[in-house]
Amino acid sequence: RRWEEIVKIDGECHCGKIAYQAEVDPDMLVLCHCSDCQTIAGSPYRAVIPAPAETFKLLRGEPKIYSKIAESGNKIAHSFCGDCGTAIYASASNNSRYGLRIGAIKQRAQLRPRMQIWYRSALSWAMDLSAVEQHSTQPSFLTGDATGKSN
Repeated sequence: RRWEEIVKIDGECHCGKIAYQAEVDPDMLVLCHCSDCQTIAGSPYRAVIPAPAETFKLLRGEPKIYSKIAESGNKIAHSFCGDCGTAIYASASNNSRYGLRIGAIKQRAQLRPRMQIWYRSALSWAMDLSAVEQHSTQPSFLTGDATGKSN
């Protein structure tokens, strides 16, 4: 696929110790439903956008790396902040591109997913959340301890 429109993005981890910039095609945002992404993200799926290695630049900090062999057989290096745990990117052993984790990108609200992969592992309840109760902030019943009781 030829990159149609390239946009510059920047991101950082939650604590700010790692910062980066890159160029991405906004039409390439992917939702990955594989069980590895579910586990490592602690979420039903992970949102990823590829950036060519030559456009990715660390501006601050050095991520920690966790490597795993994926179902595809590829060795994948997952990078994250060693202080706050924010996921930054994943890359295959050839490092030709980085799969940037959308949550750390400052422009994430302007990016929209265009594809879902590893859909066979998708959690059925996560596909349509329109019927799930919505709150614009955290409701008071969730501010208590782990049992749900308020302090």
